[in-house]
Amino acid sequence: MAANRLFFAGLRRYSFLSDPQNPWRLLASRGVAFDVELTQKDNLKKRILGLKSSDPSPMSMLQNCVDQGNNVSTSELRRISKTLFSSKRYHHALEIMTWMENQKNFRMSSADYGAKLKLIIKIHGLMEAEKYFLCLPDISAQKATYLQLLREYVRDRDTNKAEAFMQKLYDLGLVVSPLPYNEMMKLYLATNEHNKVPLVIQQMRRNKVPFDILSYNLWMNACNEGEGRGVAAAEMVFREMQNDQNVEVGWSSLATLANVYLKAGQSEKACLVMRNAEKKLSTCNRLGYFFLMTLYASLKEKEGVLRLWKASKLVGGRITCANYMCVLSCLVKLGDIKEAEKIFMEWESNCQNYDIRVSNVLLGAYMRNGMMEKAESLHRHALERGGRPNYKTWEILVEGYAKSEKMDKAVVALKRALSMLKDCNWRPPQELLLAIAEYFEKHGNFEDANEYVIDIHNSGLGSLSLYKVWLRMHLSANKSPIRILEMMEKDNVGMDNETLAILKAFNGQVI
Repeated sequence: MAANRLFFAGLRRYSFLSDPQNPWRLLASRGVAFDVELTQKDNLKKRILGLKSSDPSPMSMLQNCVDQGNNVSTSELRRISKTLFSSKRYHHALEIMTWMENQKNFRMSSADYGAKLKLIIKIHGLMEAEKYFLCLPDISAQKATYLQLLREYVRDRDTNKAEAFMQKLYDLGLVVSPLPYNEMMKLYLATNEHNKVPLVIQQMRRNKVPFDILSYNLWMNACNEGEGRGVAAAEMVFREMQNDQNVEVGWSSLATLANVYLKAGQSEKACLVMRNAEKKLSTCNRLGYFFLMTLYASLKEKEGVLRLWKASKLVGGRITCANYMCVLSCLVKLGDIKEAEKIFMEWESNCQNYDIRVSNVLLGAYMRNGMMEKAESLHRHALERGGRPNYKTWEILVEGYAKSEKMDKAVVALKRALSMLKDCNWRPPQELLLAIAEYFEKHGNFEDANEYVIDIHNSGLGSLSLYKVWLRMHLSANKSPIRILEMMEKDNVGMDNETLAILKAFNGQVI
């Protein structure tokens, strides 16, 4: 234990992804001692799900129900919690889990603790979640929940907190499998701290924790990225994996090695390993086919892409929109738009709900290659088929129109994109916004520029570069810059020397 403490203390002196297991999956299936049925007239689920934020809390409703002599089914409460979580009503879901935990006659399961921890993370954040974790009543509950908490630190790329939490897990005796070590290696790769991955490997050896496939793959990736390592180091890891009787080398490990060769410019070796990876692909899951497809596209091997696309169709189950997007992106990357069009038409003939993300791949290819008529025709066709443009659709159109200097259309498309800002995290690239403004400046289109910059300001996207263009246009038109300065102040945009020089050129206008 002392060695573990020294290890992670040492890591913190340096500069500083699998989704969490769904804790709800096990909840509905576990019954407890005070399970009783509710009367049909008093449907608890409907009453709780019908609560509004201003209504009494579910805890009050549950307690009143019990106080009135009704019995509550714990399996029903778990189903209600799951429904509330799915509808993002986290506060109500947490209140139900808290009420369950406070009942003397009810013994919380490990899945219950996991569900509550997930809710605490959603509502109160990781600090409160860790406090709750450390207060869990037994080791089985901690075993069922610790990985969920660690993965949140990894997702946040918070190296210091992840390492500190790992030390606590060591002190509790919980680090006995490769899973937490793999999470730490994912974190170090994501934060470009590749030199720490071998230290994690050393710690696994010291603690006699066996490696799994993911451990080896992450280790190879670190060799590929880290300074002073590369192909030779990755090959050494791969040989060790081949000699490990506890793991079976599959397509993912071969693809990882192929990617090392690809980045090192050793295309022939990469292709040879890829062909071996194809032999390891599953006949009941398509994931590997499309992963390898993207590598073949990077190697400019169209034959490999089409071969895997054909093979993937023999796997049982529906080919998803994501699968079509992958193969279309590969073909577009290879410059084979005609083949992409054929596969797109195949998708259209089979799709039931028109997913705009699929047509966006082809739309982007048309726009980037200056095929404006085809792009506009595809856009109209997608709308006729019931496609609902998303922010990416409008971004593609704006970029295409701006590139071809069709600024009227670019501005219209941009306005449509800006209307979606409140519903997503996307923001238009500043270079694109600036390119449109500079076009207006070049052509002296003051009125259109005026309307355009106001729209950008009202969307919270104002920038110094944009305001400088507008200032220059005001100067040329002999207009007062007062309004621009007010907007800059509201947007908290500071001035540089160029801005001050423009203002001095206004020759006595009141500022």
